[in-house]
Amino acid sequence: MRVNLPTWLTLFRVLLLPVMVVVFYSHDAVTAVPLHAANIAAVIVFALASVTDWLDGWIARRFHMESAFGAFLDPVADKLMIAVTLFVLVQSHPTALLAVTSAVIVGREITVSALREWMAFVGERKRVSVQWIGKFKTVMQIVAILILLWERDKEATFLRGWYVGEVLLVVAAILTIWSGLAYMKAAWPVLKEGRMPGDQEGPQA
Repeated sequence: MRVNLPTWLTLFRVLLLPVMVVVFYSHDAVTAVPLHAANIAAVIVFALASVTDWLDGWIARRFHMESAFGAFLDPVADKLMIAVTLFVLVQSHPTALLAVTSAVIVGREITVSALREWMAFVGERKRVSVQWIGKFKTVMQIVAILILLWERDKEATFLRGWYVGEVLLVVAAILTIWSGLAYMKAAWPVLKEGRMPGDQEGPQA
């Protein structure tokens, strides 16, 4: 299997995840790294991962470098990037609002991934292709997470940017539910048929 540039960028994004976790917790007593410095480092790493998310897709489309492995790995890397960062944020600030919002976002990602996999099995993958609302909610999630990473020391910030990030994450969660329902609506005719992989005419009597 030949790995092209877009796929290398996607793999790089996956490798950035443990780096982001390390810098997120780098402010402990052992390293004596200031919390604000750790926040900046986490923001830079997450922003870099987000840029590669856009860049690998653009290169693949622009230069016709799509690959089966890249198509598989790219959404996995995206979901890992969001989920892992939300997990460390919830661990850092275990509030009910942040926990529930993160659970909604991660739960939706798991559900839609399973739905797409099943639809691919029955030959209806195009029914649940990425929609504009899905792209918009991803942008909202990224912006919200960047703010939360930057303003993690919420008690020390004058502008209270942490709460702005929480509000944006709630908006992202609402968009997440909306887009998830849109995918479910698109897939419902096939789900209603009860079609299984290999079936061409639906269930037999």
